[in-house]
Amino acid sequence: MLGFDEKLKILADAAKYDVSCSSSGGKRKNGGGIGDSSASGICHTYTEDGRCVSLLKILMTNYCIYDCAFCVSRRSNDVQRSAFSVKEVVELTMNFYRRNYIEGLFLSSGIFKSADYTMERLMLVVKKLRTEERFNGYIHLKAIPGASEALLKEAGLYVDRMSVNLEIPTEEGLKLVAPEKDHQSVREPLTIVKNEIKAAQRDKKFLKKVPLFVPAGQSTQMVIGATPENDLQIMQTASEYYKDFDLKRVYYSGYIPINDKDSKLPQVGTTPPLVRENRLYQTDWLLRFYGFSLNEILNNKHQHLELDIDPKLSWALRNPQYFPIDINKADYNWIIRIPGIGTHSARKIIQARKYGKLKEFQLQKLGIAHSRAKYFMICQDTVASSGFLYPERIKKAILEHNPKSALIRSASQLSLF
Repeated sequence: MLGFDEKLKILADAAKYDVSCSSSGGKRKNGGGIGDSSASGICHTYTEDGRCVSLLKILMTNYCIYDCAFCVSRRSNDVQRSAFSVKEVVELTMNFYRRNYIEGLFLSSGIFKSADYTMERLMLVVKKLRTEERFNGYIHLKAIPGASEALLKEAGLYVDRMSVNLEIPTEEGLKLVAPEKDHQSVREPLTIVKNEIKAAQRDKKFLKKVPLFVPAGQSTQMVIGATPENDLQIMQTASEYYKDFDLKRVYYSGYIPINDKDSKLPQVGTTPPLVRENRLYQTDWLLRFYGFSLNEILNNKHQHLELDIDPKLSWALRNPQYFPIDINKADYNWIIRIPGIGTHSARKIIQARKYGKLKEFQLQKLGIAHSRAKYFMICQDTVASSGFLYPERIKKAILEHNPKSALIRSASQLSLF
């Protein structure tokens, strides 16, 4: 019989492979301050306003009826198994909260017995926290594919965010490493939650008091590098799910080699493909906040993101016809397309130029990455140059300015297949 501390260590360690642990968008009031702890199961994430938030991140159990080759909790894996009861998870959460270790809970689980059996216990945890313990902290719950609509709807009344892992970007890839699963079983709960969120929003127009239903929205996660999808396929899937299910976030988790005996999986050394993962997040950001279309960044002629430069710089170097951009005349939507200028800096530029034409030294004070941006813009005191006629020279100059770039290009973790 395992002790409580041993259970916590096992189930917190198993939960670390799920990266979709964001608290962005939580609306519930929280009575405690921000805590910090080195205790097992504590993870840190950030809210939309930039606050650091501590969450208890655990699995209900690491027993699982499925045998997904890329998963540490797969049924064929020789690992120590454990499980929490509903009561234990509730007590653990409240004890950590009262000690100011955490502000919320991220709860997931392996699937044991059946989807409904597992989902019911997850639902009971969040229900007891809200109704019996009066817990108002943030709760992110992993929904179980295949669970009944009734259980999903009830759980949604008690959580801030709900998510269902897509696992692998394409159906073909999923069948390679998890033949017992399919994407349709993920689409169904995402559809149920989406429809309930919209129904709650409609009811608010006519009713004074409407119960909260997943107020922080839903998300999903894809494992990157376990199967041979290219970056275009990955981002096509992400774009589809953002559109079809109104997702708040898609998370990209670099494949961690935890099953070196399976020939279906790539051997990538001891570290996940973190640079590729980062490039996918940057692409995701450009699509959601910078007005780029997917076809501009990735297309049939350019199916892979460059690892040594970010996707916005890559697009700029492939499209010299749009540059240089006059910083004193261009509108916001073009200024944010300049490499080295983000949305925050672009807004500052728009505001500052109301008082006069901007010069180079003024732009540097506004916080832009001048070492990159200077090749793609002109300002009041720019000396005319034909430098942009040579994109390869610009790329070389930018990479040489960043001494870490050589290390990135040579990192063994970048070789996936």
